[in-house]
Amino acid sequence: MAGFYDRYILPKFLSAACASPGIMGQRAKVVPQAEGRVLELGIGMGLNLSFYNPAKARAVIGVDPALELRKLALAAPRPEGLMVEVHEGTAEALPFEDKSFDTVVCTFTLCSVCTPMAALTEARRVLKSGGRLLFCEHGLAPDPEVVKWQRRIEPLWKRLAGGCHLTRPVTSVIEAAGFKIDRLDAAYLPKAPRFAGWNEWGSALSS
Repeated sequence: MAGFYDRYILPKFLSAACASPGIMGQRAKVVPQAEGRVLELGIGMGLNLSFYNPAKARAVIGVDPALELRKLALAAPRPEGLMVEVHEGTAEALPFEDKSFDTVVCTFTLCSVCTPMAALTEARRVLKSGGRLLFCEHGLAPDPEVVKWQRRIEPLWKRLAGGCHLTRPVTSVIEAAGFKIDRLDAAYLPKAPRFAGWNEWGSALSS
């Protein structure tokens, strides 16, 4: 059973961090590209739902292990006509059949899953051949001085932010999972602290 912090404090912390203008701007760059039957890994509070284009996304199926966050996702704003389902589950063991999705959306999720490689392997499993992974993730910075601070802050940050890691690589682990990157952008997000502000986003194809 979730403790007091996880039930009442963590959702507010995540809302402040994950719904900041800079991060919402990143979501707006990635999510509208989703097409067909869409799986969202770690749907959380449903912050992406307002950015889907119902003319392109036939249905959005979200998965998240946290009951409190799933409740928020079900109540989150979304465009009229967008079909949404929210399931209990983890990204590392998806409760879906092989090759059953056209698009997988993964935004600010790989930082907090237990095993990013397992989550991405599962994403490939459920994607149809030629399906697309749309990603937007923060992680290990390219600058040694920033990395030094990331490593110092990470132990406390994980406790406060629901297991969020600051030093996980993004693009390299996506490629290692067998995806082919076909578009990639990266930058420090403006107004974000540099230890948490390195962002990589784009799309990758499943073979």
